[in-house]
Amino acid sequence: MRRRQFIGVIGGAAVALPFIVSKRALAQRTPKMPRVGVLWPGAPPDKWDEAFHQGLSEHGYVEGRNILLEYRWAEGKQERLSELAEELIRLNVDLIVTISAPAILAVKQHTTAIPIIFAGTSDPVRSGFVASLARPGGNLTGLSLMAPDLAGKRLELIKSIVPTASRVAMLWNASDEGMAIRVQQTQLAAPALRVTLLSPELRTPADFDSAFAALSQDLPDALLTFVDPFTLRYRQRIVEFAATKHLPAIYEDRAFVEAGGLVSYGPSVEDNCRRVATYVDKILKGAKPGDLPVEQPTKFELIVNLKTAKALGLEIPPSLLTSADELIE
Repeated sequence: MRRRQFIGVIGGAAVALPFIVSKRALAQRTPKMPRVGVLWPGAPPDKWDEAFHQGLSEHGYVEGRNILLEYRWAEGKQERLSELAEELIRLNVDLIVTISAPAILAVKQHTTAIPIIFAGTSDPVRSGFVASLARPGGNLTGLSLMAPDLAGKRLELIKSIVPTASRVAMLWNASDEGMAIRVQQTQLAAPALRVTLLSPELRTPADFDSAFAALSQDLPDALLTFVDPFTLRYRQRIVEFAATKHLPAIYEDRAFVEAGGLVSYGPSVEDNCRRVATYVDKILKGAKPGDLPVEQPTKFELIVNLKTAKALGLEIPPSLLTSADELIE
């Protein structure tokens, strides 16, 4: 090699070397962007997901800038939850956010290492997700919906609106362990209120036809619907059945009342989904899920649809109207 060429090569390497070193140094200084798996039982667009994004924003997280969100949507198909959970785990995400007993169980069965944060479930202790609310242990924590504790309250609301109601039908997803817990608690509360409960089970969309046929033949005095991603997806169908049969109905979530249902009472699932971002923030900063207590809902909503009440010929008690968080006219 000629002397001039040799000097040129050395000079070029000398110029390139600082550039290579600076790139390596930059990579070392740039923190790894956390990757969060999100398993929602429903389908987009979704109010629960919007609330989750709001919570992340409140903690300074912006998707694509300082956090990566890997979404999996079951679109109301409970049988897909396990497969979707496995997909997220194979991506080696830093943690997984989900909601509802079937979805939590689907993730829990596939990992004991990745932190799992739930935005809501009926009773995380009775379901075996955590050892206790104060000290969850393991890799799961999140927020409870306190759903079993409110079972008697909803029956009392039905009796306050329809004092003569003695037969109440429950619509619920029998594939959801969280729903089974709520049904059991409602059954325990019923005798004191002199209420007999009817309980047609729902597992698939096809079951609505048989359930509605049975209720049409043996019409109850009122309807009580427990909310999970499955019943929420078919809320319009449930609300229309209640309207057709002139049935006073109470629900757990405001989405049913916004769709034309009579009354809803329960914890705000949207608020829970917003608050779950606090757990995401703490775990990404080094906290262990087993050390973070399971929190209870802090926001409860009583929503009354006055237009539906008028169509049913019902007079809503003044005490209920004054305590309602929202009246839909």
